[in-house]
Amino acid sequence: MLRSQFLKAGLLSAASVLAPALPRAQGMATGFPDRPVRLVVPFPPGGSVDPLARVLGQKMSEGLGQPFVIENRPGANAAIGTEFVARAPADGYTLLLASTSHVTNPLLMTVSYDALRDFVPVATLSESPVVLVVHPSVPANSLQELIELARARPTRLNYSSAGTGNPNHLAGELLNIMAGVQTTHVPYRGGAPAITDLMAGLVQFSYGSTIIVLPHIQSGRLRALAVSGATRLPSLPNVPTFAEAGLPGYGIRIWNAVFAPAATPRDVIAKLTAEIERSMATPEAKERLESGGMERLALSPAQFADLMREDAEKYARIIRTANVRLE
Repeated sequence: MLRSQFLKAGLLSAASVLAPALPRAQGMATGFPDRPVRLVVPFPPGGSVDPLARVLGQKMSEGLGQPFVIENRPGANAAIGTEFVARAPADGYTLLLASTSHVTNPLLMTVSYDALRDFVPVATLSESPVVLVVHPSVPANSLQELIELARARPTRLNYSSAGTGNPNHLAGELLNIMAGVQTTHVPYRGGAPAITDLMAGLVQFSYGSTIIVLPHIQSGRLRALAVSGATRLPSLPNVPTFAEAGLPGYGIRIWNAVFAPAATPRDVIAKLTAEIERSMATPEAKERLESGGMERLALSPAQFADLMREDAEKYARIIRTANVRLE
């Protein structure tokens, strides 16, 4: 069920919410951190965000002199880990590495937190497209051939995703809407198992992050048909964008950002932000972004609010049109 109040009270006025969301308390950053900091990743281990989280944690540890512990807390399409951070003390010692599902979850389910009011953005990290990949047995060597195959076999082509309401799922629903086809969604608990079953031939295609699908494309176990970004990926120069492949206007992106509980003191946030920006500028972080098919996303709070609002409005339309529901 769509949570219209989320758009009405939150993202439609996100620029005015995020900018003043930094708390007023000062003076706590002196000596911060003096104990380990926990970075909660609300997704299963082995997903596309894990390598980025671990290199970020390593560089943050080196810069601030305290361990940054990566803690996977998956479940409920990332809502479990997100709720855990929302309820954590607002002292900078518990952070959330969130993805696009941060804005889609309140559109799909009742959550115990407000995705905007209960969090303050610390720093944006990365942005990446999804790659449409098929099993080699599928008789389609282009996006248009897959669309024609789907038209000839209504509901008989199955695609996997990291879970209902996940951006990879909504990527499939957007293809159904724009191409006028009926393909069937098969949800999994995470991107890695969704791709594993695709390689086993249990589903016909999927939408995966580059870091997960690239090795399997290179090995020939999967075939890439299109990428959802505005330009081709350097790591997949022969794979067209959806626009080039005949579906202009198709746009799905996955961003990653670090959030803290909303009442976290402003000077603690500022210290964390500066350290994240330093960490993301290191050669190790740049290499991780490049190898994962990601681009650095460095936005101001107002710019990030605009991005979140745009995504929420787009995904709300997809969810409404496709009648997506969480079981």
